Amino acid sequence: MPSNSLNGRTSSGVPEGTIRAAVEGDRSAREALYLACVERVHRLMYRMVGPDEASDLTQQVFLQVFRKLNTFAGNSKFETWLYRLAVNEALQFRRKRKLPTVPLYDETMNRSVPRSSRTELRDLLQQALAQIDDDLRMVFLLREQEGLSYADIAEVLGISEGTVGSRLNRVRKELQSVLKRLGWEQ
Repeated sequence: MPSNSLNGRTSSGVPEGTIRAAVEGDRSAREALYLACVERVHRLMYRMVGPDEASDLTQQVFLQVFRKLNTFAGNSKFETWLYRLAVNEALQFRRKRKLPTVPLYDETMNRSVPRSSRTELRDLLQQALAQIDDDLRMVFLLREQEGLSYADIAEVLGISEGTVGSRLNRVRKELQSVLKRLGWEQ
């Protein structure tokens, strides 16, 4: 397995040896891998499908991970491979359930929101993200919330780095517009 990390650790903090052992079927290594990555996957699922389904989908992702772990060849970062599985699971779930997006403008959202605390701003951002198309939201979440590089996002989503950049630009403009409609003042 080629090294895609610094000092034998991946960006999730999981030693490469643990990943190798997990790929080879070591049960304790798989548990360590799960414990190191479950919060990140859950956070992504929460933001993609909401709180009601996030835990179940997180478990589904890890069932997929352990089912397909032997296909991880180490040609990419483990985290990239993991996020690819998670993104696919979230998008498949959204397609099956035909989850509605929140309308771009709703009378109940017309109330003015004063310059707010971090918690209120975070809630506003969640409302705004719910109104953004899946392909744009996913790029934003992977970059801004998960800290992935353009190259990693491109690999996870199967798009070019240029497309990542243009989608990030588009999503930021859309978020700014939606946040303004929700009453956020810069």
